[in-house]
Amino acid sequence: MTGFLSDLVQYQGLFQMIVVLGIGGTFQIGFQISSLTYMSQHVKAFINETWLERYGYPIQQDNLLFLWSITVSIFGIGGLLGSSGSRYLTVKYGKKKCLLCNNLLMIVAASIMGFSKIAQSFEMILIGRFMCGISAGLCVPLHHQYVGEIPPKKLRGFANSTSSFFWSLGKAVGQISGQRELLGSQALWPMLMASCGFPALVQLVTLPFFPESPPYLLMHKGDQEGCKKAIRQLWGEGHHQAEIDDIMKEKATMKNTKILSVLELVKEPAFRWQLYMIVILTATIQLCGINAIYFYTSEVLQAAGFDERMVSYMTLSIGLSELVAAVVCSSIIERLGRKTLLRGGYWIMGSLLACITVTLSLQDWYFWMPYCSLCLIILFVVVFAVGPGGATISTRVEIFTLSCRPPAFVISAVLNWLGVFVIGTTFPFIVEGLKHFCFLISMGALFTSGIIVHLFLPETKGKSIIEITEEFNKLNFKNKHVPTAPNHVTEDYTFCTRL
Repeated sequence: MTGFLSDLVQYQGLFQMIVVLGIGGTFQIGFQISSLTYMSQHVKAFINETWLERYGYPIQQDNLLFLWSITVSIFGIGGLLGSSGSRYLTVKYGKKKCLLCNNLLMIVAASIMGFSKIAQSFEMILIGRFMCGISAGLCVPLHHQYVGEIPPKKLRGFANSTSSFFWSLGKAVGQISGQRELLGSQALWPMLMASCGFPALVQLVTLPFFPESPPYLLMHKGDQEGCKKAIRQLWGEGHHQAEIDDIMKEKATMKNTKILSVLELVKEPAFRWQLYMIVILTATIQLCGINAIYFYTSEVLQAAGFDERMVSYMTLSIGLSELVAAVVCSSIIERLGRKTLLRGGYWIMGSLLACITVTLSLQDWYFWMPYCSLCLIILFVVVFAVGPGGATISTRVEIFTLSCRPPAFVISAVLNWLGVFVIGTTFPFIVEGLKHFCFLISMGALFTSGIIVHLFLPETKGKSIIEITEEFNKLNFKNKHVPTAPNHVTEDYTFCTRL
């Protein structure tokens, strides 16, 4: 506890920046995903009313469902476009400038959606959702990279896992705000839709007071003084020579300071297994069953005989459980390590899905079986947030050098958004055909991924990027000659932030 308090004092600039990045980053996405559920009936009613006023007759049910599905899915299309352009924008303008401009885009999108009811235009909702998707697609990889580059090595896992925490926090705040007693009412839903502009405004106002990431300033801008100033602001006064040595070693191993393109990264044999890992981790998040679990929550609660309003509150309790679990992940990730959380999390989640499948099959036989299903669902969400939820983000940041990180995150983000679109399109048909046995697909994915992580993923806890790269080189080159990283830095380069 004493060590934590001393770190809190010394690294107060770092903790403040983590909060600023989180509010305008994954918090924003979690909020939009969860709050949309509480606006669905109001938006459908608004589309019907607008159609009736324009054409004199109500919209057909099929057309209404089509417009609503477009309203939901266009967010993912925008996210795909935004993530595809994140590498180019990051290289050209840097993460800080990109995030500031991205906040302006989100504020404009929120304003368009907020005034849609006054303007009697459901098209404004479509435009705003598309712009929000572009903003989300851009800010998520930027947030993950930015927050992964600003902490010292001993706090790297904690900082990376905060992305998962802010995601859960955004979902919980969205669920709370969407309650009928707050902004989820017939009169206030446009305000709920426009409230996504508030986190963007907070980051737009506060981020200019914080620096660009120190590795980016030193390695790609060649700004040693800017790097020193950034580290002083984030890490406080003290000797940080070892951290700077790691950055200089990474720079020395780079052929040049040019950030690779996506195609160059794919063709580069030295990062083959890193790419395999990022594809496996991203695919497992999509296939692990977390979306299916949220889908079945309402059904299980209704089967247990709970009132519809109680179902809403109990769903909120699951979101809050995920938030608490994300806090636990941030506190234990540096103790247990990323590999342990991923491997153990996958296997425990797979076992819980087997139990959930059994209880769902028997819920009509025993009156108490739905309660067992609910407990298992909460436990599944908690295990996901404690383990893979935070460890996946940390691992994705740590296994790539700075020159490869932007294209790697483009690949990860594109796969993620494609997964959201494909699973969102096919999942209803899978549920219709397999019912609760759809979890068997997720079980297979979880156990397989757990074995792959156990066999091939190096532990990244407490290691520099050079050490992690050397571990992957054993897989990338096998019996071939393994390039050795120089162990020296420029001799006349000394660094200390103590004034």
